[in-house]
Amino acid sequence: MAKTTSTLRPAGFMERMYNGEGGFDIVGTRRRWYWMYALLCVACVAVIAVKGFTLGIDFEGGTKMSMPPSNGATESSVSETFEEATGVEPQSTQIVGSGDSRIIEVTAERLTDDQIRDARVALYDRFTPVDNSGTPSPDAISDSTVSESWGQSITQRMLLGMVVFLAVVFVYITIRLERDMAISAIVSLVLDGVVVAGVYSLVGFEVSPATVIGLLTILAYSLYDTVIVFDKVHENTQDVLSSTRSTYGEQVNLAVNQTIMRSLNTSLFSVIPIAALLVVAVWLMGVGTLKDLALVQLAGVVAGTVSSIYFSAPLLVTLKARQRRYRDHDARVARARELAAVGGPAPVPAGAVSTGAGAAEPATSAASSVPADGADLPSGDTAGGDAPVDLSGENTGARKVSRPHHGPGDPEADRDRGRSWRPGM
Repeated sequence: MAKTTSTLRPAGFMERMYNGEGGFDIVGTRRRWYWMYALLCVACVAVIAVKGFTLGIDFEGGTKMSMPPSNGATESSVSETFEEATGVEPQSTQIVGSGDSRIIEVTAERLTDDQIRDARVALYDRFTPVDNSGTPSPDAISDSTVSESWGQSITQRMLLGMVVFLAVVFVYITIRLERDMAISAIVSLVLDGVVVAGVYSLVGFEVSPATVIGLLTILAYSLYDTVIVFDKVHENTQDVLSSTRSTYGEQVNLAVNQTIMRSLNTSLFSVIPIAALLVVAVWLMGVGTLKDLALVQLAGVVAGTVSSIYFSAPLLVTLKARQRRYRDHDARVARARELAAVGGPAPVPAGAVSTGAGAAEPATSAASSVPADGADLPSGDTAGGDAPVDLSGENTGARKVSRPHHGPGDPEADRDRGRSWRPGM
């Protein structure tokens, strides 16, 4: 009878990504990401300095008049008529909406009541727009005026709201997680804001209240994405200093790999409807409020996702590397790996006590363990630098090392398989 054998198929790239086993060295190459972010922010600041922003009348004050595009009215002809009647050059003239709902909007500095009346008469005499009932009427031309003081008040309240938002976020993350994570999250939010502002300045869309609402929304989204990563980092690094198995940076990198697919999936399902909204708003309906909101959200979601993966977590590791206890821990890990390669004694980890025989024992345990898969230690190797491990149960003067026992199908067996059970590792 023919004997059949089965071979395990190696996991594919997407499968490893979903299982958190992508193995991307994001933290180890953090200097590269810092430089890329620095260049991006410099470019955005340069664009803002050169082009500035197109502020709506809600922020800088002004007068807006609108009318249906009847009798061959175009943006240029309406702008020309408006300027002749008022003596004021329009700041912008655009067509908003689509089909029968289209209107032409003219925005200019704040006009007097006489200037508004003259503009209304001139536009009606030349284009004779019709109202909703289809009857020609001057009432088909609408106007709205916002004072400069009201616009400044709105701007100040917006800035105050953002400062309060960032302060509350900092306090929450400090209490819920830790201070360094709060610092990293706030810095990432500020950079996201700079990138979004640069994109908005480059495109030239008008900054309206909808823009501010969208900005606060995507800052909250970016914060959510960052906290998800940091929560996993906090889980992975709770006991990292009491062991020499891995450095803090390695555990942070592992957390990023474990959450990267969640971040990408969340971002993908957020970008699709936002992109659809942007397409509908710009090319189909031409609704200014919708396109302002859609653009800031689209740019913010992309920027927030990238920063949560490539900037927030690496910055956290950089902040930790400035602290002595984390530098000392990294040195102990490196020393333990050197000794493991030659079979020497492992260094004493933080919180461990010496057994007196040159080995390091964790303070909470009197015995170490051997690999859970049943593999013996290499010839000549020792459990933490003591005499050879006695697996037979006979007292040969060597310190006994207990082997963890797991039943068939026990998930603990898979978790422990392949780990080094050298004390302190």
